[in-house]
Amino acid sequence: MRTFFLEIITPEKTFFRGEVESINIPSVGGACTVMAGHQPMVFAVEPGAIRITADGKTREAFMSEGFVEVRPDETIAFSQAVEWPEDINERRAVDAKERAEEQLRRNRSAAEYRLNRVALARAFARLKVKHHNYMSGD
Repeated sequence: MRTFFLEIITPEKTFFRGEVESINIPSVGGACTVMAGHQPMVFAVEPGAIRITADGKTREAFMSEGFVEVRPDETIAFSQAVEWPEDINERRAVDAKERAEEQLRRNRSAAEYRLNRVALARAFARLKVKHHNYMSGD
């Protein structure tokens, strides 16, 4: 299978850098799978699970909001946070989920509501990735 160069960058570090066969990313318009030779595009990412396939194996990770630039021979993703399941602090994610749910119940303004929905989506996505079987293709 053909490969392409993938780089995933957060404000703190380069999360991933290397040749891959594909990446599946949750976008605002629905999941998007990128493979070698993909048509150039830019799209927004919503919090969720990404799936990176390299050397015939697929690995899942949490990705927060951000954006992706796709070119035929490389893809660069920028995100606030990206974490492998083993790096997710489950207690912190549960606490964040509970805080966001409480803030949503208070529902003070439309702007606060939107921020709290994003925080809740992030927490749910982290917990889903943490408890999902993230290795396949073995």
